Amino acid sequence: MRKIDGADDRRSERIDHYGASYGNFASALYGEIRCAAFGEDLGQNSWLTSDELETFLGWLDPPPRARLIDIACGSGGPALRIARLTGCEILGVDIEDKAIAVAREQARVHGLAERAWFDRVDAGQALPFQAGSFDALICIDAVNHLPDRINVLAEWARVLKSGGRLLFTDPIVVTGPLSNEEIAVRSSIGYFLFAPPGEDERLIDAAGLELLRREDVTENMAQVARRWGAARAARAEDLRRIEGVVTFEGQQEFFRVAERVARERRLSRFVYVAMKPA
Repeated sequence: MRKIDGADDRRSERIDHYGASYGNFASALYGEIRCAAFGEDLGQNSWLTSDELETFLGWLDPPPRARLIDIACGSGGPALRIARLTGCEILGVDIEDKAIAVAREQARVHGLAERAWFDRVDAGQALPFQAGSFDALICIDAVNHLPDRINVLAEWARVLKSGGRLLFTDPIVVTGPLSNEEIAVRSSIGYFLFAPPGEDERLIDAAGLELLRREDVTENMAQVARRWGAARAARAEDLRRIEGVVTFEGQQEFFRVAERVARERRLSRFVYVAMKPA
C-alpha cells in the first residue's frame, strides 16, 4: 500500500502500521492477532475476511485458468487464497518491500510459487504491463492510498482484457460529518484519499468501464476494527516492546476511530465490480 509522507496534520510522524505488521508477520503473536481480528488468518492487512473474499470472488467470477492481478497485495495472503480457490495464475504487486518478501516466502511455503508471483510495483504510477494482460483485477482496501484515481482506474482498464472484470473496495467514502481530529487519526498510517459518495461511480464511468455492482460493506470494517483493536489491547505489553510506545498507541487510536466512524456510518466502505466492455 502506498504511503506518502508530509501530509499536513498535527502529527509529527506517521504511525508505522505496515512496517510493524509486515516486519513481524511470521511471529505467533501477530498470527494470533489476525485470527482474533478476522476469524481466519489469511495473512491480510486490510478489512477483508475469508467469507467476504469468497463472496467477492463470486462477483468477480474469473474464468477458468484466468490470469489475475492483485493491486496492493500486501503480504499476499488473499492472493494465495484466490489461487487455491480458483486455480488461476495471479500476480500480486505492492510498493512495500517487506510485504513482497513475505508474500514470496508464503507462496513458496504453500507450494504456490509456480502460480502466484509477487513484484514491487508502485500502483500509483503507470503499470509496467502490456494492454490486455489480465482477465481480472482485484484491489482490496487500497485504492484510497493511490493518488489521481481517474488515471489509476484508466490503467486498470488498460491492462484488462476486453470483457474482463475488476473489483475494488473503497473504505474511505465520506458519508457523514467528520472532525479534523478523526480525519487526522484515520489517515495517520499513510496517504489517504477521501472521496464523497458517487465519486467512485463517476470515475468508473469516466475510465470507460461499466459498473456491474455496488455494495455497502461498512459493517464488516466496523467489526474487524473493533476486534483488531481489542486483540492488540489484550497483548499490549508484548506489542509495546516490539513496536515501541508511539507506534502501539497510535495504532490503537487508529482502530478506535476507524471502528467508531464506520459504526456510525460517517466513513463508509463500498465494493465496486466493473467490466471492461468487449
